[in-house]
Amino acid sequence: MKKKQSKKKAQNKKKKNFSPNTAFGNPEKTSNPVTTPKKSSSGIPKYVADRMARRIFFTAGIPTILGMSVFVVSYIIVTRNIAEIPPSSTIAISALFFLLGLAGLSFGILSASWDKEPGSFFGIENIPMNIQRAKAAFKPATQNFEDKS
Repeated sequence: MKKKQSKKKAQNKKKKNFSPNTAFGNPEKTSNPVTTPKKSSSGIPKYVADRMARRIFFTAGIPTILGMSVFVVSYIIVTRNIAEIPPSSTIAISALFFLLGLAGLSFGILSASWDKEPGSFFGIENIPMNIQRAKAAFKPATQNFEDKS
């Protein structure tokens, strides 16, 4: 009868011994590159993303920069004794610019045209269509499926 081998001995037999040259060699040279098939992307196309980024920069970036610069300008005015500005008005004006930047962020995303052509300058005509796309993206898959039987 054969003796049962312990699990450790069975695992030790399966291990491969590598020489230091192969163990610490360049793995990029020895490994075969894995090619994955390209999936059709259902995300935002690059030209639409670039268009959104430009609109967001102008409609959200500029008000946000102004919101931060309110503190600097207020500090300069108060320290040079040009005028006495209450801190509450500085915060209120800054908050107004930040809210304007938040609205600009939403506008920049929703007003971008998904067509190859850039569309109009403001893109207001694209907002209702993009809101419907956003609503459809958040619906569960069962609601998007229509039973045709």
